[in-house]
Amino acid sequence: MAAAACVPVRVCHQEIVKFDLEIKAAVQDIRDCPGPLGALTELNAAVKEKFRHLRGRIQELEQMAKEQDKESEKQALLREVENHKKQMLSNQAAWRKANLACKIAIDNSEKDQLLQGRDSVRQRKTTKESLAESASNITESLMGISRMMSQQVQQSEETVQTLANSSRTILEANEEFKSMSGTIQLGRKLITKYNRRELTDKLLIFLALALFLATVLYILKKRLFPFL
Repeated sequence: MAAAACVPVRVCHQEIVKFDLEIKAAVQDIRDCPGPLGALTELNAAVKEKFRHLRGRIQELEQMAKEQDKESEKQALLREVENHKKQMLSNQAAWRKANLACKIAIDNSEKDQLLQGRDSVRQRKTTKESLAESASNITESLMGISRMMSQQVQQSEETVQTLANSSRTILEANEEFKSMSGTIQLGRKLITKYNRRELTDKLLIFLALALFLATVLYILKKRLFPFL
């Protein structure tokens, strides 16, 4: 009977050693687990299952030891059973310590992330305030430019009106002094010169209006679509 029992005893012993090594590796995984708590829970579930198998194999080995015919073999197997139980208790203690260390590490990591989140919020708030102040300064500068452009446009309109009046005066003079060719030629030169000046002023007015509209569109874009 003892010879027949050697095979299952050996197999049981090998499985105990295998589960013992797997538990040690799993405990190390728990110790190194970066989180989150869900991952730690899964690891603990796996360790519990391995402990269940290990405990079953130890109980089987203990039962086999009690069934041995020779007292010496029985006592030898019972000593092995006792050693396996002590090793299992040691693994359980290491498991509890690994869980405690892992939970502390996860708690500290979550606290650090929370602090970083608060710092990030504070930094974003400061950045928004700085951007708002810069936008306000830019708005004031653009309004100043707009006022200057408006004044220039008004002056240009007055100049155009003056040129128009001058043109009419020259035309009237041209009608009155048709007999004076030299005067007429001089008048024509003056009219041509004023017309060129009028075209230049109109072009300046158009460019000023275009710049003003571009400025207004830029301000509206920054106010209404800051993310673009």
